[in-house]
Amino acid sequence: MRLLIMGPPGAGKGTQAKRIAEHYRIPAISTGDIFRAMKNADTPLARQVRAIMESGGYVSDEITNEIVKDRLAQPDCQTGFLLDGYPRTLQQVRTLDDYLAETDRPLDAVISLLADTDEVVARLLRRAAIDGRSDDNEETIRVRLQVYLEQTEPLLDVYRSRGLLVEVNGLGEVDEVSERVFAALDAHRERRTSELVEPT
Repeated sequence: MRLLIMGPPGAGKGTQAKRIAEHYRIPAISTGDIFRAMKNADTPLARQVRAIMESGGYVSDEITNEIVKDRLAQPDCQTGFLLDGYPRTLQQVRTLDDYLAETDRPLDAVISLLADTDEVVARLLRRAAIDGRSDDNEETIRVRLQVYLEQTEPLLDVYRSRGLLVEVNGLGEVDEVSERVFAALDAHRERRTSELVEPT
């Protein structure tokens, strides 16, 4: 399975990404994790990323694309992968499209975790209180959610038009959400398989 997962902050995307990866026995690839790992890596690319992050700069699409392509070229990704946190822009979508076409590894599905805004705000406020993060107030959380919607909606529209989008209610108990995701993905895979074998 070659998958992407998207969802607003607080929708439990990281937790579900790990479970999906375990269920389908594929690596979960989080760009956030890759960037953090680069803090200790001694490669030209890692040093370049560190310098950008230490200066408070933004890691460009070009560099992010190279990092993801390098990770997808690793042996453990040959039978599948789950990308979390990438792509974030339409330019990144195009780059990923080109790379997957070159390597003949098309995407199977794009999971979109849906969550009611007020419920997500409440969840993130609880988390902020537990973690002692006073900068996470309702106003800043709602701004982050709005930015996510504005930046991600165009990407979801692209994958929806290709018949790849699998939307799943992300609210509820973790196990319950996982079962929903697995059922939706399996149904999507069966549907696409039947479409491919049906005579035209």
